[in-house]
Amino acid sequence: TTTAQPTSARIRSGYDLTRPTTTAVLPDTLHEVSGLTDIDLHTVACVQDENGVIFFYDLEKRGIVRQFQFHLDGDYEGITRIGKVIYILRSDGTVFGVENYEDPNFILHTYTTGIPAANNEGLCHDPVNDRLLIACKSKLGKGHEFKDKRAIYGFDLKTKTLNERPVFEFDVQKMREYAEQHKIDLPTRTKGKNGGTEEPILKFRASAIGVHPIRKQLYVLSAADHLFFIFDLEGKLMYMEPLDPKVF
Repeated sequence: TTTAQPTSARIRSGYDLTRPTTTAVLPDTLHEVSGLTDIDLHTVACVQDENGVIFFYDLEKRGIVRQFQFHLDGDYEGITRIGKVIYILRSDGTVFGVENYEDPNFILHTYTTGIPAANNEGLCHDPVNDRLLIACKSKLGKGHEFKDKRAIYGFDLKTKTLNERPVFEFDVQKMREYAEQHKIDLPTRTKGKNGGTEEPILKFRASAIGVHPIRKQLYVLSAADHLFFIFDLEGKLMYMEPLDPKVF
């Protein structure tokens, strides 16, 4: 089980995640909503992981106000807007750029990134470096050397190519040590025979990412762990908080 940190600790994140400001019940078509991005003060654009459709949801009207198909059905996991272009991430690492998304005659660009991970879910804009960030949910390869390694890659918006080296590389074992040092309870499993020892479980499968526009820090969700993370832009872990699975 996981336990929430004291309120005083949560203040460091800038948000009290135990008390949502508001809650919206999305329509059935967005039951598998897998990514969203802001359009204006009360509208977000969403994708779900089955259809190549962009949905525009009005947070004040509590409903879909527009939708259009940009591509064939597929496993779409991330979406982010930069000016008049909406970028969508498919789980295989393919990025789609919908140029002039407000126009019915929008232009669709397809970029095959060649990212090494088979499953990718996080997408956001890094305005400081003018690039997209793509978070790998799965490991980068098979074998013991990849067991605790996770990565986020950069997609250069000028050259429309993936940077060869990851922008961020994470060591899951160091995250477990952080949780122990800060008394954050993680689920455990028994390691070894005859009772063995209790080992904390932390998978760190990034499912959503964003660069905070004011703090200039990287915010990451790992749905598999029900955990929220904050890193600085050098990749150092600054904060970790368990999420209530009944709320999130």
